[in-house]
Amino acid sequence: MTQPITASFKLDYGAFQLAVNLELPGTGVTVLFGHSGSGKTTLLRCIAGLQRAPQGFLEINGHVWQDSEHNIFLPTHKRPLGYVFQEANLFPHLTVSANLNFGLKRISQPPSPMEFHHIQELLGISHLLKRMPDSLSGGERQRVAIARSLALKPEILLMDEPLASLDIKRKQEILPYLDRLHQQTRIPIIYVTHSLQEVAQLADHLVVLENGHVLAAGALSDTLSCVDTPLAQDRDASTVWKATIIAHEADYHLTRVTFAGGILSLPVIDAEIGTPLRVQIYARDVSIVLEAPVFTSILNVLPATITGIVDDNRGRSIVRLLVGDQMLLAHITSKSAQLLNINLGMAVFVQIKGTSIIN
Repeated sequence: MTQPITASFKLDYGAFQLAVNLELPGTGVTVLFGHSGSGKTTLLRCIAGLQRAPQGFLEINGHVWQDSEHNIFLPTHKRPLGYVFQEANLFPHLTVSANLNFGLKRISQPPSPMEFHHIQELLGISHLLKRMPDSLSGGERQRVAIARSLALKPEILLMDEPLASLDIKRKQEILPYLDRLHQQTRIPIIYVTHSLQEVAQLADHLVVLENGHVLAAGALSDTLSCVDTPLAQDRDASTVWKATIIAHEADYHLTRVTFAGGILSLPVIDAEIGTPLRVQIYARDVSIVLEAPVFTSILNVLPATITGIVDDNRGRSIVRLLVGDQMLLAHITSKSAQLLNINLGMAVFVQIKGTSIIN
């Protein structure tokens, strides 16, 4: 599906109002991000048809699922979607295989044996088919729940904080499968989270919600670098670059990667040359200099242009920079910004600590 998703909803709970008007890409992962009470799950439930907004319009893959002006509302069971909740909600009395097959009777064209096998391989659950849910780990149960949703051949996959109930170890176990799902399927995914780490690892498109309204929305790197949003001002604010491994320096335990703007040296990455990856750079670990330093312990020094500055009135400046074709955030003290006399359009150099970069 390449047609954009149009989602516009208004509803009023009295103490909480949802008012969003979005056009989302028809491919990749769109992440709905925000703190508790921001409206993420309410928006997802509106898309699923579990919550009927009095004023709403929803078009997916060229089909209108809701249009309040024309009294159109497709009930959830008629919407070709998959929905993954925080809890896997597997039937405890059925095997994994039976859980996967349970919902197939409600779709007109079940997956072929080859498609079914591909789903199982994609999520690494082929060896679990004869097991009962209570014998699975939390991560395994959630992978089965995702596979069950994919088996319905949905036009869109909705995921409501699927890692929220898992501990750190189980989250790290399932994230590679979510990334594989992202890379190998063309089904658009709308993914709810309040975890910046999940945003960095999974999102292509990001929607930031607060109090039922959209603060920012757009491509991941552009939205993360909006300097006037809470996301950019958070202590863990970061930007994410797409890069490719080009060399390993075994003697120094370093890996060199190329991106649309230059080359970075990173702590060694156990992957082959040519492997694509995401590089997350924390704003607190980026410094700005006016001239390229001659002697420095920091390996990653790159030319940049300042494209945005906001003072948070707490002694800190949030600076957005353009490095090649990539946006980058830096958190520096307001005094440093004043001493450097930085301003929009100014050419500078950025220093990025190699140890701060997380792939």
